[in-house]
Amino acid sequence: MKTATRRKGKLENFEEEYRSALREYAAGGGEVALGHAYELGRRALAEQLSVVELASLHHHALIDLVRATEDKQQKEGLLGISAEFLAECVSPYEMAHRGFQDAVKALRQLNETLEEEIKRIAYAVHDEAGQLLVAVHLALADVALGMPEAQQAQFTRIKELLNEVEKHLRRYSHELRPTILDDLGWIPAVRFLADGISKRANLPIHIDATVSGRLPTTTETTLYRIVQEALTNAVKHAKASNVWIRAWREDFTQCCSIRDDGAGFKMRHGQGTPRKGLGLVAMRERVSAIGGTMRIESSPGHGTEVSVRLPLEGNDANTNRTRG
Repeated sequence: MKTATRRKGKLENFEEEYRSALREYAAGGGEVALGHAYELGRRALAEQLSVVELASLHHHALIDLVRATEDKQQKEGLLGISAEFLAECVSPYEMAHRGFQDAVKALRQLNETLEEEIKRIAYAVHDEAGQLLVAVHLALADVALGMPEAQQAQFTRIKELLNEVEKHLRRYSHELRPTILDDLGWIPAVRFLADGISKRANLPIHIDATVSGRLPTTTETTLYRIVQEALTNAVKHAKASNVWIRAWREDFTQCCSIRDDGAGFKMRHGQGTPRKGLGLVAMRERVSAIGGTMRIESSPGHGTEVSVRLPLEGNDANTNRTRG
């Protein structure tokens, strides 16, 4: 309540200063008054006023200025003058928007570079480490031929341990960057991931996917990583008994939600972020980098739900809807 009252007071003070600056510029204040408009724009941006709020404020200030002017010709001139003032005031928003676009582009490139490196490591673990293990198996077999039968059991135990190492490396490789994600798409990859986690953690994971067809690589990778992180949190932090994954399309939007019935957590100031990271910051950045939105709902004792909405191109959105 105090925060709302304080914001209202700031807005009223800002509005009065805006009216005064606009009157000054309309009266021939020149570049000095225009510079004041720019500073007002910077303040408005810093105080998180939206462009709509700023336009509404400008509209009311202009109406008052027009009503206070009796000369018809001067009234008509006020429209052009006020447009110049508003354009200067909004210019910090435009610069901030351009900066945001540059940051998003850089973040997207960073994520793509990271995924390429993950793919390289995953394939190296699978192929190169696998080849080394085959060589070790062959070397041990040669050594075992010349050993007494009593020691053969030791070599058998070593062979079993190597098989376990190979199994774990294969799993790590698949979870780092499953080949099924590139070959068949994100839904089969999510099913593969969920099956493995469900067996290891004894956690029922229910999947309801009403979409078919492929999406752009970046979109599929983002969706897979979001689900992967959410499942990791459900196992490690939430101690959930069940997880539900849904995927569906709405118009030109790909939607996905991951819900668990675990411990949940307290949201920070109701802004959709937890007190601890849980990897959710990275998830939100991934989604933002491709123009999507992510919503997190959670409360202690009532589980957590992560909802993602990603925009699709027209061709990508027109795939047939089938039960997956």
